[in-house]
Amino acid sequence: MRSVKEFRWLGPARDALWPRWLFLRALGLIFFSAFYSLAFQIRGLIGVRGILPAGEYLARIASAVPIPARWWYAPTLFWFDSSDRALMAVVILGIVASALVVANIWPRVTIACCTLLFLSCISALQDFSSYQSDGMLLEAGLLSLFFAPPGVRPGLAAANPPSFPSLFMLRWEWFRIYFESGVVKLASGDPHWRHLTAMDEYYQNGPLPAWPGWYVQERLPHAFHAATALATLVIELVIVWMVFLPRRFRIACALIVTPLQIGIITTANYAFLNYLVLCLGVLLLDDGVFARLGLGVPTVTPEPPSEAERIWRGWIPTAILAWLFYATLMAFAPGSETPLILPARILEPFRVANAYGLFATMTDNRYEIEFQGSKDNGATWTPYPFRYKPQDPMTRPGIYAPYQPRFEWNLWFASLGPWQQSPWVLATQQRLIEGSPSVLALFRRDPFGGKPPPRVRAVLWQYWFADPATKQKTGAWWTRRFLGLFTPVDSL
Repeated sequence: MRSVKEFRWLGPARDALWPRWLFLRALGLIFFSAFYSLAFQIRGLIGVRGILPAGEYLARIASAVPIPARWWYAPTLFWFDSSDRALMAVVILGIVASALVVANIWPRVTIACCTLLFLSCISALQDFSSYQSDGMLLEAGLLSLFFAPPGVRPGLAAANPPSFPSLFMLRWEWFRIYFESGVVKLASGDPHWRHLTAMDEYYQNGPLPAWPGWYVQERLPHAFHAATALATLVIELVIVWMVFLPRRFRIACALIVTPLQIGIITTANYAFLNYLVLCLGVLLLDDGVFARLGLGVPTVTPEPPSEAERIWRGWIPTAILAWLFYATLMAFAPGSETPLILPARILEPFRVANAYGLFATMTDNRYEIEFQGSKDNGATWTPYPFRYKPQDPMTRPGIYAPYQPRFEWNLWFASLGPWQQSPWVLATQQRLIEGSPSVLALFRRDPFGGKPPPRVRAVLWQYWFADPATKQKTGAWWTRRFLGLFTPVDSL
């Protein structure tokens, strides 16, 4: 019989076969959604005629950083080729690899491909990859290399159960996403969380609202919003600790936090973030839970590993996971330049040992940037229509997550500060004046029919959800107020 010590640190987690199978299939779908989203955007974001061309970015790094170090500073395959064709090749390979993960074909190899290809994109996307969700996915991808079964068609792989250290690290990522988000809410001193008003206007002020959020915000009383704010803090700071308790507490924890993620998914569009957190929560369950659903586990007696296998499949992966664990502790520690922080610093560019902290402060208002072009010296201005973010007050907010429109997502962040903090907005204006097909493809359509205007500007609006009376009378989902120029008018 295995000792407790062996099971905890190096032994297999024999009761996690179905959770592993389900999580890896879901991880493949999440990778698929990430690459699928990039397929329609990457040329407009970092292509040769994109907003922030990857080739120019890498050339600036190359001029300042010696050859070995530049691969650490920007770990991307685009060092070999950053043309539009190369960008699309990496994305298409990512789509294929993620589909193979879903099909459970050679999972270790295909997950490694997904992680490497996604890292290559993220490392070159510059301002369009500054999201915590990207780090979450890269971390989950790396940890899953040690969690996935070997073989080309492993099936449930009952003879190769996951190692406990890899299962623990995936649960550890799940825990940190919640707990660190709760910590930053308190540490920020934001009065919205202190007074339980954080959710009162959350549904309209988030990056990309969804239409169910209108009903939650406009139809439900403040008491409901205060209760959800309190529940969020309790779950993130208290309930999630149950993941480290015995089985019944872990299962109870999963049952408590799952409705929170489903509620977020149905009322807002946070790309694949909440889907990933939801899927990580599956790992709190075990085969006993799925046995009650009629999913049995075949009885297989694995052969005892040789001494070489113990080293290469046991001690070495455990040492790597221990390094990652230490780095995650240092990532959330107060800033320090001591040698103790070095293991975390080494991993920083790879974004696999991250500090998380979602919604530390809540935005008070919703601002929207709109690009407009003029062909008559500024007498009239025609807006460029967006695909996803609020613009026409009569248009209902959509539901499109886990698809991630990085361009429109970034515009929400840019609207919260002066344009000097987001110079890529001016770069977008210049590309519109040039008539770049790649950048125009980021919009719903080209309002100038292929004949770019000589003047383009970015203006700022303030938006609110329309109140129920206004919506019933006019059908409008939004009300808005024009605030003026966001950037200077740009021209040829």
